[in-house]
Amino acid sequence: MASTEPERENREDETEVNEDEDTGAQVAPIVRLEEVAVTTGEEDEDAVLDLKSKMYRFDKEGNQWKERGAGTVKLLKHKETGKVRLVMRQSKTLKICANHLISSGMSVQEHSGNEKSCLWHATDFSDGELKDELFCIRFASIENCKTFMEKFTEIAESQQVGKESTQGDEAAGLIENLSVEENISEEKAKEAEEKEPAKEDKETKKEKVEEEKKTEAST
Repeated sequence: MASTEPERENREDETEVNEDEDTGAQVAPIVRLEEVAVTTGEEDEDAVLDLKSKMYRFDKEGNQWKERGAGTVKLLKHKETGKVRLVMRQSKTLKICANHLISSGMSVQEHSGNEKSCLWHATDFSDGELKDELFCIRFASIENCKTFMEKFTEIAESQQVGKESTQGDEAAGLIENLSVEENISEEKAKEAEEKEPAKEDKETKKEKVEEEKKTEAST
């Protein structure tokens, strides 16, 4: 009886092995997943600058600086319009810390007492609505901070040139419109002058008729 026990165990092992054998059958997945294209919104832009940093915003209510996050700050130039925006995302969550255009009149300056930090004002859209913010950004080195400030200033000045050109075009358009309006006014004035004698003749005739009626009545 003892000899039959190992034989039965061997038969059970063989059965288990047979059950685990690959039959070659293919099982279709219950849910078919399709590839989804992930966009960042930066496909039509070129990175002018890309630096690791830590960003802060000034809380007016609490009168203190609050950290927005650590990550990579980018200056992105649009391929068609040429406009440049500043975008920063947190490195782990990819949450947007800052998102605003660099426009004419904007300036960046070194944070007092810290050559690795600088600050600037901007109309930001990172929270889904336009807000006037005061940002401060800190870099790992003085060189990176200087590079950021130089590129920021360069872009702001280039946008200023573009704005002046646009204002010049708008001014030219206004002058042209003004000239057209003046010509129309002159034409209307001439028409009024031509109509004025005819009006005077009618009034003169009317006065003569009234005088004649008065004369007849008196006689």
